[in-house]
Amino acid sequence: MSRIPVWKTIALSLTEDIAEGRYGEGDQLPTEAQLAATHGVNRHTVRRALADLADQGLVHARRGAGVFVAARPTDYAIGKRVRFHKNIAAGGRIPGKRILTLLTRAADAAEADALGLPAGAQVHVYDGLSLADGQPIAVFQSVFPAARFPGLPEVLTETRSVTAALQRLGVADFTRVSTRLTARPASATQALHLRLNEGAPLMFSTGINVDPDGQPVEYGRTWFAGDRVTLTVGED
Repeated sequence: MSRIPVWKTIALSLTEDIAEGRYGEGDQLPTEAQLAATHGVNRHTVRRALADLADQGLVHARRGAGVFVAARPTDYAIGKRVRFHKNIAAGGRIPGKRILTLLTRAADAAEADALGLPAGAQVHVYDGLSLADGQPIAVFQSVFPAARFPGLPEVLTETRSVTAALQRLGVADFTRVSTRLTARPASATQALHLRLNEGAPLMFSTGINVDPDGQPVEYGRTWFAGDRVTLTVGED
């Protein structure tokens, strides 16, 4: 069994310190010399660990001043009503979304089952990137029944908001009826979008949203950057 490189161990330790609030947003980390002494390594090893954190967007260096925490993990509530913009704004951050692809195709088996559709039914698929203060925190895929929402792609392109788009198309409210959470390593594409290393830990969520009559309106898959988001599970 291969050993974890020392620099990676240091990076993981610092990531935990940031996640646990030992270093807050804007705080300066210990110097390279201090970290080298603490971990019993040379400064080159520490430098590589700090570079890894910088690649993830967790820290940034100021020439002549040191290395500072760039962002704290974002709290994200998962309950009966999951609303991205509301969740991010509640944490004092600016929410944003970027469309990666928006297309219509035949549903796969899992999508058809989740949405209660016949095999091969057409679905709209919205792949995107979720942002908090401009930093990518998750990649997502939302799938909708195309027959019920024929104009959805155009409305999503305009609003970038699932909630606003569904309201415009007659769904005044929707609620989450199931959520599953598992851990996954980042693929090469996900790592590129999230500015992570390939294989970095992600929290993978799948969920089904239904309208007030209990009809499925959205099947969602989301891959959260594990060190940038704290998921909280509640009733609301």
